[in-house]
Amino acid sequence: MRLRDLLAVLFATAATPALAACGQDQGVCETDSGSYRIELPEDSNPPLVVFLHGYGGSAQGTMKNRGMVEPLLARGYAVMAPEGAERNGRKSWNFYPGWDGRDEAAFLKEVVADAVQRFGVDDHRVVLGGFSAGGFMVNYLACADPEAFSAYVPVSGGFWRPHPESCAGPVRLFHTHGWTDNVVPLEGRALGGGRFLQGDIFAGLEIWRQANECADNRPDGFSTTGQFMRRKWTACADGSALEFALFPGGHSVPRGWADMMVDWYEGLPGG
Repeated sequence: MRLRDLLAVLFATAATPALAACGQDQGVCETDSGSYRIELPEDSNPPLVVFLHGYGGSAQGTMKNRGMVEPLLARGYAVMAPEGAERNGRKSWNFYPGWDGRDEAAFLKEVVADAVQRFGVDDHRVVLGGFSAGGFMVNYLACADPEAFSAYVPVSGGFWRPHPESCAGPVRLFHTHGWTDNVVPLEGRALGGGRFLQGDIFAGLEIWRQANECADNRPDGFSTTGQFMRRKWTACADGSALEFALFPGGHSVPRGWADMMVDWYEGLPGG
């Protein structure tokens, strides 16, 4: 066995959470289409949270958000941060219909398959999340291929205008957003001198209700978790799940999000 492969096995089976070693740059795993970083919990064959950084962010920056990463590791989840591709000199995601660039759906499937092979993560329990531009990417991928991941958990990102006419379904999706977010406002905003228009988050929820064949627009469940005000729709298609959480802050991945999201995911049918 080559040293690189031996190190991967040792890191994957370590007794404490560890930064996985890949290639010459420790912690960075290379695939044909890009790269990712990953941290592993104590348990073998763990579920995986794939989290996409925002515009101008990085995989390393995602992993430095210890308020998100460490609770996930403590709950037994591996955490992966894929690296966005450069767009206009900054790293982001090729989510907008008609843009040229990397096939992000293929790339994300590629990095998950790589992590399954290298580290033994559970390919049946992979959650796709993302922040801001990463959250937009999550929504568009869920719209096109709801079965690609076991659940979708965007933070501060939805659709752009014009909104999709429809999405495939059913989908299991939990959207979190800040009440005072002015970077991706709940109502959306214009960018690039009006060339691009962020969509309305509530209009996006209407699209998801249609995809999930929900019986009514109004929520049938309300709850609070710490600072989060939550609403959900349950009178929908079998196998679907749709929930929305507001928190009082702005454009960020809020404290407490990781545990709330895992509780939601593990409470799903089959979770």
